[in-house]
Amino acid sequence: MKKASSLSELGFDAGDASSGFFRPVADGGGATPTAHRRRLTKVSVIGAGNVGMAIAQTILTRDLADEIALVDALPDKLRGEMLDLQHAAAFLPRTRLVSDTDLAVTRGSDLAIVTAGARQIPGESRLNLLQRNVALFRKIVPAVAEHSPEALLLIVANPVDVLTYVAWKLSGFPASRVIGSGTNLDSSRFRFLLAEHLDVNAQDVQAYMVGEHGDSSVAVWSSVSVAGMPVLKSLQASHRSFDEAALEGIRRSVVDSAYEVISLKGYTSWAIGYSVASLAASLLRDQRRIHPVSVLARGFHGIPAENDVFLSLPARLGRAGVLGVAEMELTEEEARRLRRSAKTLWENCQQLGL
Repeated sequence: MKKASSLSELGFDAGDASSGFFRPVADGGGATPTAHRRRLTKVSVIGAGNVGMAIAQTILTRDLADEIALVDALPDKLRGEMLDLQHAAAFLPRTRLVSDTDLAVTRGSDLAIVTAGARQIPGESRLNLLQRNVALFRKIVPAVAEHSPEALLLIVANPVDVLTYVAWKLSGFPASRVIGSGTNLDSSRFRFLLAEHLDVNAQDVQAYMVGEHGDSSVAVWSSVSVAGMPVLKSLQASHRSFDEAALEGIRRSVVDSAYEVISLKGYTSWAIGYSVASLAASLLRDQRRIHPVSVLARGFHGIPAENDVFLSLPARLGRAGVLGVAEMELTEEEARRLRRSAKTLWENCQQLGL
């Protein structure tokens, strides 16, 4: 029996199949109304691994796109993933799902999300993934840019900050349309830890991790707040144990949390899926929400203006991409650590010769 995902593939002529079930309503003059047309939203996910499929599934259930295109190098797995989602059509918003190993399937995307890359090995730093992924980006990014010249590029593959820089260089897009998922998830992990300790909802905790999505990230303790109240001052007043060593321990716990998940289940997926879907919603629905994402950071907080480094800062996101970057007030120590993070990332970028 022929394997198929539609009746037309089984030999049934689709034609205007719905005409046998529905009769158009004529207006007062006897003419049939023309179909209402609106601009459809298309999202492409390049890389159908655990992370890519978690992102696609979350975008699908949140009804953020009219069409989702999946791309992967493994055709059988790719088709299986697409069919698995298509078979849930009766329980989901009406969304067209397509897949192909050819990047041409991404044509006309509003948002292209790149997750493709080598899987992180337990204990491996994100920066060690760099050389294995740059070669892959040389094949992916120019093709995506050619097929969807007006798209927003959202980079998720690690090391995300350096690869966002790579995508910017290879795409030729303005920096406002090339974004890395950055520390959006790190900040959620930070907020979760604080919310658990304070017994509040994590959505009510304002806290940011900035800089590199990785070992040199910076926890911005000076601006952490709940209900407008500074958290650090309160914690230090009530817990003498909240000294510099304790704060660094919490930051380290946030950084290492991904490694812990990888060591336990082999990969991360669900949290990054929700994180990226939140970014997709802010971008596609022009929500103007603030997210800590990887953006072109030259000139911010003393980062040299000649260094085209991408790292995470709180940015306002909308349909045009990055609409602006918040001028955070950092302590001297936080700013110093941010510049050190930028220096580490820029050194890696310079090695690429782009």
